[in-house]
Amino acid sequence: MLKLHNLSRTYQTDDVETMALNNVNIEIKKGEFVAIMGPSGCGKSTLLNTIGMLDSPSSGDYIFAGENVAGYSESQLSLIRKKSIGFIFQNFNLIDELTVAENIELALIYHKIPTFERKSRVEKVMDKVGIAHRAKHMPSQLSGGQQQRVAVARAVVGDQAMILADEPTGNLDSAHGQEVMEMLQTLNEEGTTIIMVTHSAVHANYASRTINLFDGHVVIENVRAA
Repeated sequence: MLKLHNLSRTYQTDDVETMALNNVNIEIKKGEFVAIMGPSGCGKSTLLNTIGMLDSPSSGDYIFAGENVAGYSESQLSLIRKKSIGFIFQNFNLIDELTVAENIELALIYHKIPTFERKSRVEKVMDKVGIAHRAKHMPSQLSGGQQQRVAVARAVVGDQAMILADEPTGNLDSAHGQEVMEMLQTLNEEGTTIIMVTHSAVHANYASRTINLFDGHVVIENVRAA
């Protein structure tokens, strides 16, 4: 599905240059569940943002679905993101003024999906993640686990082929964290490619492969036995 070849990302601040990613080489196949781990500041979020086309590499190649997108414009990258990539964040990133259903539907409005189809998709995905009974509630009326269920629903309602999750259980207790991981596992079993940044070795065990970063380098990859 994607391949990073000798990819690096450097940030320049005044006279200080920081290399967040250094000659990273990764290949991820369609339908994989990959966990990215490593200490704080090792480049995990930069790697995820680069894969998600929210950030651009300073050098190297990024092959996505057969296309080298490393030199694409922001408008070109935006089109690919809308079509193919869903995002789940640690802080949920829900809009406080919108109901659960409206938060989920917003992703489809951006895709210019007709109203009747939007309503049907939203209802189906709310059933899927067990949040339909909260459709008219506001985010502030939900628990952290319920808010993350809404975030998962929003990420998958557009039938994106790949989901990027940045510490999706970071603000949840262990029980709700396990629920979110089980939802991600189910989505993966249904064919969605999942790439997740996590500090939790327990949650990384849900993935079929773990990539460990240190100082912007891939230092080790572990494949879980079937």
